[in-house]
Amino acid sequence: MTTLSRLNTLDAADFVAALNGIYEHSPWIAEQAASRRPFASLAALKLTLQDVVDHAREDERLALLRAHPELAGKAAIAGELTAESTGEQAASGLNLCSADEYATLQRLNAAYNEKFGFPFILAVRGPTGRGLTRTAIIDTFARRLKHARLDEMAEALRQVHRIAEIRLNALLGVTPSIGAQVMDWAETIASWSDAGEGLTCAYLTPAHRRTAAQIAAWMVDAGMDTRIDAVGNVVGRYATLDANAKTLITGSHYDTVRNGGKYDGRLGILLPIALVRALHERGERLPYHLEVIGFAEEEGVRFRSTFLGSSAITGQFDLGKLDAVDDGGVSMRQALLEAGHDPQAIAAIARRREDLLGFVEVHIEQGPVLLERGLPVGVVTAIAGSSRYLVELQGVASHAGTTPMGMRRDAAAAAAEIVLLVEARCDGVPSLVGTVGQLEVPAGSVNVIPGACKLSLDIRAADDAVRLAAVDDILAGISAICARRGIDEKLWKIVEAEAAPCSPRLMDALGAAVERAGVPRFDLLSGAGHDAMEMARITEVAMLFTRCGNGGISHNPLETMTADDAELAGQVLLDFLRSLGRGA
Repeated sequence: MTTLSRLNTLDAADFVAALNGIYEHSPWIAEQAASRRPFASLAALKLTLQDVVDHAREDERLALLRAHPELAGKAAIAGELTAESTGEQAASGLNLCSADEYATLQRLNAAYNEKFGFPFILAVRGPTGRGLTRTAIIDTFARRLKHARLDEMAEALRQVHRIAEIRLNALLGVTPSIGAQVMDWAETIASWSDAGEGLTCAYLTPAHRRTAAQIAAWMVDAGMDTRIDAVGNVVGRYATLDANAKTLITGSHYDTVRNGGKYDGRLGILLPIALVRALHERGERLPYHLEVIGFAEEEGVRFRSTFLGSSAITGQFDLGKLDAVDDGGVSMRQALLEAGHDPQAIAAIARRREDLLGFVEVHIEQGPVLLERGLPVGVVTAIAGSSRYLVELQGVASHAGTTPMGMRRDAAAAAAEIVLLVEARCDGVPSLVGTVGQLEVPAGSVNVIPGACKLSLDIRAADDAVRLAAVDDILAGISAICARRGIDEKLWKIVEAEAAPCSPRLMDALGAAVERAGVPRFDLLSGAGHDAMEMARITEVAMLFTRCGNGGISHNPLETMTADDAELAGQVLLDFLRSLGRGA
């Protein structure tokens, strides 16, 4: 069997021959990589091959893309593909296309080649290493056909690297067992949803409670002492022999946004459970207590209150929120009681700062930074602070045909100006972002000037002073716009969260583990909020991001990652856990 050690010691010609077929009809990639040996890890080899392609001339990259066959194209039908491509296309049943499917693929192939000048390339074995369905392939094909050429060329090259990764795994007999387990578990709990289609798992719904029970079962199977606490957090404890030792907490949330993704939050629960199971099977204990917490609520979907699970752990849970009601008129208190929880016991969940060693959270990036840099993981420096508001504008509804433009009090026009104000104020300022994510004209009609409008504001930055200055300017601008247009305004602040810097000590420990895995350390900001923000109230925190596929899309059914990236994240996290035990 070919091994990494053997690849490191082969002469250049034999090295190139050993990697024949990894990149389709492109031996020049292996030829250039040969001089960079030895490779410390498989991840380092993959990144080196990727780097050769990334630094190649555009004509060389185009030649690489054009060396790939069309999906279910003429070469596939004639049996002219390489052995690697033949096996991969067969794994997704592309050799079994119906007449309609074949016709659809031929039409898409023709349109794609005409627009981009190279064939459509997709790792048809998918993020888990299993074959994608023909329906999923056709849907992805149609979606990517809408890309701009430069964006699609970048995506096609990413798919080439993914295909090469799968082929390298096969060559070296490597199976991402931890990553595959995490992906399988994520698929299981993603099938339980509040809605008929997609994934929606809101706080204390039947799908949410079923998910909690399953996570608890996996924790028990992994060898942890497990319980579901009074707020719905699923807590697994992997105790050390020293009862007086401190506790390191890891985990994330298992609730989702409406029609969300499979890995947001859940990766950070499932991955450490899989690692604990591996430790338990080896009889290995860490020199501190390790707790994995599946936080019950972070997204704020049902009761419009975020971080309910982690705020109970930090002792910051607002008991007044128990009277909040959902859209069906059910109070949070009632929902807790129906789920078998005691709301009066929530205060007792709080942990003491002196008992904790720290908190580390693994999370899918939910953005494109790692993807665009071709990196599987990154170390988070800080979590951006956030200010969120709901705004109601009240003008005068009047006839669209008879009211002169200069005499209108148009609430929607004021809202449009506010959207542009937010964009202009936040543009060009490092780490500052502003979003109007909700915009509504209640009871709007095509022939009526909008008399009312509702919108949201979300302002985030890593620096609280930068964020608050932007908020002040935007709120003043809203008042000025409304005064000029004769619009009455009302504002409600719904979130005010301070930025949470990560611990330099824990960041360095994570970064060192990343480098030991053969991957360069890369630090990045988190623009999204996470439970680590809340946990920073009582202990040092760190975060490890994993690469997010499909252009960095998250909070969306298209959110994806790969078993290989999950495997590497698990390797880094396990190394980090062990290094803390050695006093790193």
